[in-house]
Amino acid sequence: MKKLIILAVIGLLVTQAYSQKKYEFPMPEYKPTEENLEARKEFQDMKFGMFIHWGVYSILADGEWVMFLKKIKPDNYERLPGFFNPQDFNAEEWVKLAKAAGMKYITITSRHHDSFSMFDTDASDFNIVDATPYGKDPLKELAEACKKEGIKLNFYYSLLDWKRDDYKAGKKGDKEAWNKYVGFMKKQLTELLTNYGEIGMIWFDGHWDQKEANWQYDEIYSLIHKLSPSTLIANNHHIQPIAGEDVQTFERDLPGENHGGYSAGVQVSQLPLESCATMAGKWGYSIYDKKFKSTKKLIHFLVNAAGKNGNLLLNVGPMPNGKIQPEFVDTLGEIGDWTSKYGESIYGTRGNVVGSQEWGTVTKKGKTLYVHVLNAPQEPYVFISELKAKVVSAKTFDGKKVKFKQMKEGTFLYVDTDKISAIDEIIKLTIK
Repeated sequence: MKKLIILAVIGLLVTQAYSQKKYEFPMPEYKPTEENLEARKEFQDMKFGMFIHWGVYSILADGEWVMFLKKIKPDNYERLPGFFNPQDFNAEEWVKLAKAAGMKYITITSRHHDSFSMFDTDASDFNIVDATPYGKDPLKELAEACKKEGIKLNFYYSLLDWKRDDYKAGKKGDKEAWNKYVGFMKKQLTELLTNYGEIGMIWFDGHWDQKEANWQYDEIYSLIHKLSPSTLIANNHHIQPIAGEDVQTFERDLPGENHGGYSAGVQVSQLPLESCATMAGKWGYSIYDKKFKSTKKLIHFLVNAAGKNGNLLLNVGPMPNGKIQPEFVDTLGEIGDWTSKYGESIYGTRGNVVGSQEWGTVTKKGKTLYVHVLNAPQEPYVFISELKAKVVSAKTFDGKKVKFKQMKEGTFLYVDTDKISAIDEIIKLTIK
């Protein structure tokens, strides 16, 4: 009996945990426009983007959460903008760096959890134009540089706010304050969607600070779709997609996995997918962060994301002077060397061709399958299970024939696994 009670309690807890993975407030029926559907396809084709976490917190050089983690009071935090004067910021340098790395879009923090707006806004004086000696709008310059280089620009926008009194009061149950805060967000979102040209996506974050709150997504999402029908909506809420959203995000994880600890109980949807990841440990600039990921690891993340039918949004945290730290620049250059040669196996492809394989993954474009061997098998062949398509021919990426045998159990590719690429050996299969 005791065992049955324990099992029942565990089952109840699991059920409750799963129920918390959904937004409980009603949402209007959402039918994407043709513009929106085309933007989704374009987004899926891009595959690789640059995430930029940059704000006044970079002055303290301890990550984007420094205000919260160091318990800095708002009145003290307000002093920081007086020291923020990023004279070395060059929008064209940033965009050209992203483009050379093979990135097709940029998503930058317009406002993070610390409430500081990195753009010219009439909704708050706590912004880079009004509160800093710099006095200029970097997002305006970035928008112009992105348009010039053919890079899509997206805006990250924080839902939560550590500084504003209306957010704090609303969190405690003050409905008037909460409505005021939502009104503030609507005003800023309207500015972002009307003052910077075509915006590819609004990328929300912070829902998890108030899991049970009515964030009024019915009004916010409708506003975005009305102002810019082709602009996609993503929300890093760590729950199931909500009606009105166009992209499902996974923080520090591949779709369907939960190594980062944010995706427990979340099922992969049919929406376009995106994984976001850091190049070191933290998102914002930290002088203490030395957990730099290798070029190989980041390329594997990109390839595996594509294999799971998703994009990779890879983050940099610029320094307070406006420069991107040299470690990131060097690694992005090395990634760019790889994408310039092997990009066809990523861009414009789709994934989920086969299930996870110990040796790697597979991407598809038309009648071509790209077999990405990321981990050399012990055997003198690569075995692909679950491959249902009829293989007509197999070649190395350089065009040399590869012997193969297709059976009911799977497909064997006979390659010298002792001499394959240490990063990614790509074999091209032509299918019927």
